Amino acid sequence: MIFKTRSAVSLVAVLLFGFAIGVGSTVYADRHSIELSGNLPVDEIRQLAQVIDRIKRAYVDEVDDDELIRNAIDGMLSGLDPHSSYLTPDDFSDLRESTSGRFGGLGIEVQMEDGLVKVVSPIDDTPAYHAGVRAGDLISRLDGESVQGMSLNQAVDIMRGEPGTDITLTILRGSETLEITIERAIIQVTSIRSRMLEPGFGFVRISSFQQNTGRDLAREIDSLKEEYGSDLRGLVLDLRNNPGGLLNASVDVADVFLSEELVVYTESRIPDSAHRYHARRSTPYPDIPLVVLVNGGSASASEIVAGALQDHGRAVILGTQSFGKGSVQTVLPLDNNSALKLTTARYYTPAGQSIQAEGITPDLVVRQGQFAVDDMPLRRERDLRGHLERLADEADMDPSELDEEELINRDFQLYEALNLLKGLSILQR
Repeated sequence: MIFKTRSAVSLVAVLLFGFAIGVGSTVYADRHSIELSGNLPVDEIRQLAQVIDRIKRAYVDEVDDDELIRNAIDGMLSGLDPHSSYLTPDDFSDLRESTSGRFGGLGIEVQMEDGLVKVVSPIDDTPAYHAGVRAGDLISRLDGESVQGMSLNQAVDIMRGEPGTDITLTILRGSETLEITIERAIIQVTSIRSRMLEPGFGFVRISSFQQNTGRDLAREIDSLKEEYGSDLRGLVLDLRNNPGGLLNASVDVADVFLSEELVVYTESRIPDSAHRYHARRSTPYPDIPLVVLVNGGSASASEIVAGALQDHGRAVILGTQSFGKGSVQTVLPLDNNSALKLTTARYYTPAGQSIQAEGITPDLVVRQGQFAVDDMPLRRERDLRGHLERLADEADMDPSELDEEELINRDFQLYEALNLLKGLSILQR
């Protein structure tokens, strides 16, 4: 998606909400569209030059010029907000690689918080996911080295590495301190998968928003309808632990369920970077009862979709408060193949709600947890003295009952979403 602008900073590439191992919500800007401001603070810049000169002359060790300037830039940007940063040429290359859906590393989405690296979400089916890393974990050490004093990019550089090599993360999780060793790998993100929960009730999981996610979602729903052999009676859209992805993909996903309504809009000090994004066509699925699952790992593009469907009354949002990532970062390329990643805008739901630092509040708050059916001493008919015995052809337990108990134990939020869908289906009939 290309935006034509008349401002000094033309926004000419894809808006990204979320990041692959340490990249924020991003807009790519045209290198040749960047102009220097005529209002630079000359006295303050002279003072900065004096500080650099004093360090070069008097610091106890000799300091490399490139390192000194890079640290000065890092300090300037990290002092603004957690998402603004300086991208070295390698960082910039890694960012562009990560947005393609394939990149190297651990498979976690992170940001800085109070000097520690906070896990926004592990990505499905990646080394971090299988090692048990959770959304909300705080990483305090990388291979024994404290992250205090590191920039986000420096921490990310350490976590990246050759596939097949190990790294040990020291993680603070509540009152626990854990050490988790993870083997690095090439991360190939699978954006979407689906299955039938019960006849008539489908489940679609979106783990990240990539270029074709909207198209793939429509295809998955069609496949579920074909499998069921009729119109679906309800659908669960799972956005839990989905840290985001491409903005146009989030609009495409909302477009599957909305007809030409507003999906999201942005506001900025740069007038030409304020945009409104609408669903572009009539939805092929206007009547499927829809429940959307979110949690604290649902960020950015996930919040855009959930907020749009909630504001338009198209879905019931179930789960826990989402992450609250509602800012847009613009990547401004520099002449040496490096770049600045600078926060330039906030985005809002159709009803005008700012998601930044607040998140999406579910319509129904349901916390995840295991629910052991065997722990509940319920009396049944077979427990009563003198009850009638089942006939021989009825003796085997109903498989659907086993599936339900398994679902309760494995994913209580999904179990509640399925129950809600059944109720909505009955009301619709």
